[in-house]
Amino acid sequence: MPHLYLQDEHHMFRKAVRKFLEREAVPFYDEWEENRLIPRSFWEKLGSQGYLCADVDEAYGGAGADWGYSVVLNEELERVGSSTVGIMLHSDIVVPYISAFGSEEQKQRWLPGCVSGEIITAIAMTEPGAGSDLAGIRTTAVRDGDHYILNGQKTFITNGIHADLVLVACKTDPKAQPAYKGISLLLVERDTPGFSRGRKLNKVGLHAQDTAELIFEDCRVPAINLLGEEGRGFKYMMEKLQQERLVVAIAAQVSAEEMLRQTIDYVKSREAFGKSVSKFQNTQFTIAELATEIEVGRAFLDQLIAEHISGADVVTKVSMSKWWTTEMAKRVASQCLQLHGGYGYMEEYPIARRFRDIPVSAIYAGSNEIMKVIIAKNLGL
Repeated sequence: MPHLYLQDEHHMFRKAVRKFLEREAVPFYDEWEENRLIPRSFWEKLGSQGYLCADVDEAYGGAGADWGYSVVLNEELERVGSSTVGIMLHSDIVVPYISAFGSEEQKQRWLPGCVSGEIITAIAMTEPGAGSDLAGIRTTAVRDGDHYILNGQKTFITNGIHADLVLVACKTDPKAQPAYKGISLLLVERDTPGFSRGRKLNKVGLHAQDTAELIFEDCRVPAINLLGEEGRGFKYMMEKLQQERLVVAIAAQVSAEEMLRQTIDYVKSREAFGKSVSKFQNTQFTIAELATEIEVGRAFLDQLIAEHISGADVVTKVSMSKWWTTEMAKRVASQCLQLHGGYGYMEEYPIARRFRDIPVSAIYAGSNEIMKVIIAKNLGL
């Protein structure tokens, strides 16, 4: 289908990415799910092909490509499986913070490794007692000469096990009012004293995506690792959440498209009562309804991506797309599993994995309830 933001070169790029993934990811994806980890070697292969952080400036090893290339990568990775979400997070959520707010020294120190796959990143916002309420985080960083002393615990951190560089949201001024004005962002490297990893979390879905607890106990972080200005961390996060939520919507949309494709193939091949399941009116009506919802989601999403690439402020629309598309994908997963019958509940059928993987998209990057709060606020309510 045509896209509002893709040119011929993007389509050629898609063909190359798909061919690469069919060779380097698809045959191994089941093994990654079983091992509960995507190996670092795959990250390095992505980097060697220029498939990580494509929009990073050429001065730091990137291609300086427009964000349409990132969209293509996100879509093709999601077609392989939802557990590739950590790669999208690295390239399109964490690294853009460094590109946008990092000092020249920070960019030179870290961006080339992020592009090559040598450095894997994570962002640590969520805490055991603070999720969507970012202003309520309790992790603190107290200035001590040329260092910050970081104390706190983070949870549900994507890439938590692999991460070599973690962007940590913390309170540098716990007494600030309102509370969000006391938040800063620190970049913490793997071997920093006082930084340790807790459990690799055992999730319902996204099995190959490593998710972990991170612990900071009197962790001494060099003051030069402060990202941007002290006390502006919340503002930086709000600026970057538009793209983060758009990435989630893209993944949910592609997942829905893949589930429908798989289900159409299945109902055509499966027989019951002497005829193909696809010939039953219930099947046809269900498929027709799902296909319509998916088409509506794609039209809205493509419009948003085009506006985002142009630099427009589409926070309200992105919040709409994030909640609506992820809820739509959940409905698609449920209906498609039902159309598979008992086989849909078997692990060897891809729909079972999609059914497990999709629900969390309505929770992370700001829960769907928070999306509706943002929409309502921006509508003047």
